[in-house]
Amino acid sequence: MPPASNVLRPFTGLDDTDRAILTELSADGRLPNNALAERVGVAPSTCLARTRALRESGAIRGFYADVDPAALGLPLQALVSVRLTEHARAAVDAFRARSVRLPGVVSVFHVAGAEDYVLHVRAASAEALRDFVLDHLAVDPAVQHTQTSLIFEQARGSG
Repeated sequence: MPPASNVLRPFTGLDDTDRAILTELSADGRLPNNALAERVGVAPSTCLARTRALRESGAIRGFYADVDPAALGLPLQALVSVRLTEHARAAVDAFRARSVRLPGVVSVFHVAGAEDYVLHVRAASAEALRDFVLDHLAVDPAVQHTQTSLIFEQARGSG
């Protein structure tokens, strides 16, 4: 997760070509440069330079394989909502820094509302998920409350 100061950073100076490159790569991160250039209507050298600039600016954060969690031995997924005991910036930042390093944590979302964070977690079993909550969250003095919601099915959108 990016540092707190970068979470809502607007990307200025992106034009229609940059946004087209981002859209195409969001749909298929393995798209070869020549095919990407053809789809967005620019020369391959221009496309390569633009893609490199988008990576360097942080607009493209990385390229990842979409792996079935069951293939990793982690078929159970859950969203764990966390309410913190303290809301000073140092406490919030410290929790985020700790939580992204916990085993099984896929993503950490700092949210508005009754809860402060939502952790997307993968586990081998219900028992392993229970152990994660008890061993890593329930014992954390910064955590006031947790609520776990099992994910029955996940579908990815195009956005």
